[in-house]
Amino acid sequence: MKHLTEYRDAPMARRLAAEIGRVVTRRWSIMEICGGQTHSIIRNGIDQLLPANIELIHGPGCPVCVTPVEVIDRAVAIARRPEVIVCSFGDMLRVPGSQDSLLDVKGSGGDVRVVYSPLDAVKLAAANPHRQVVFLAIGFETTAPANAMAAKIAHQQGLENFSLLVSHVLVPPAIRGIMTSPGCRVQAFLAAGHVCSVMGTRQYPPLAAEFGVPIVVTGFEPLDLLEGIRQVVVQLEAGRAECENAYPRVVTEAGNTVAQQLLAEVFEPCDRRWRGIGMILHSGWQLTAAYQHLDAERRFGVGDLHAAESPLCKSGEVLKGTLKPNQCPAFGRECTPRTPLGATMVSSEGACAAYYHYRSEQPSTAAAVGGS
Repeated sequence: MKHLTEYRDAPMARRLAAEIGRVVTRRWSIMEICGGQTHSIIRNGIDQLLPANIELIHGPGCPVCVTPVEVIDRAVAIARRPEVIVCSFGDMLRVPGSQDSLLDVKGSGGDVRVVYSPLDAVKLAAANPHRQVVFLAIGFETTAPANAMAAKIAHQQGLENFSLLVSHVLVPPAIRGIMTSPGCRVQAFLAAGHVCSVMGTRQYPPLAAEFGVPIVVTGFEPLDLLEGIRQVVVQLEAGRAECENAYPRVVTEAGNTVAQQLLAEVFEPCDRRWRGIGMILHSGWQLTAAYQHLDAERRFGVGDLHAAESPLCKSGEVLKGTLKPNQCPAFGRECTPRTPLGATMVSSEGACAAYYHYRSEQPSTAAAVGGS
């Protein structure tokens, strides 16, 4: 764990934590909805700085982690075809499918390439007209505009050898799914600032009102997170349930309207399966009719591939916030970054990876959440 003394704004962080301590009078459970926030919290020890009666629950905010096993299997099946180049961001290569990962395919001779932008994949398709180029388009609302732009440019250029394997997921339906799940203990949310920079905050006030939970939009630095937690606690203690923006230097109510227009052109809502969680209605995006010719599932006939999680992997419970990573029996034993059972141990934003790298505690099999 990074010591708070190494953080440049440590005195202000301590003051914020002390202010939270003065406000809180009872136990509250708050879920951060972003994997980047989870890593910042664990890396900087923010959860350990807070009063003991505030529990931070790690939510399903890592796009790599929630990509279903069958999507990985579909990507693997496509990548095994000799005429295909599969392009992906690097953190997807080691995510295990039901049997193999994209890195396994690459190791056995498949043409799997790491790119830094979906536009790199478009350029690759233009430069290789006799090969099929497939980009693995995953992520929350944050990465979707770039993927939509890649689809639009490929469409405009008439690239018949470019397609997208799409597995986009959306935050507001995930909040609804969490709040309606059996045994939900979440009393408030920290919403992801980068998602809201694209989509704005207008989707959150109705959710806060419907479920009676404060939702505070925040960033990723320790001070951002502590201020978001402070605003959440103030609401909880006052019995309020509203959406507040603690990240105004980046997020506005309207968001990026140009990006939203592009998204509405290229993508439309659909039901989406989340890895370890299951189906959440209207929680994803798929290509619209005008762009379905770029759908890799249709082009390569892999849409019927289905798969199951490893029975040892408890990532679904971790993603729903009902289990801390080090309470999984396989944590640090059968499941490590070198031998991952699930995506939460592989991804740079996965909660299991955060605990493995930044927490000194030994693996725990404690049954009760919160006893780390």
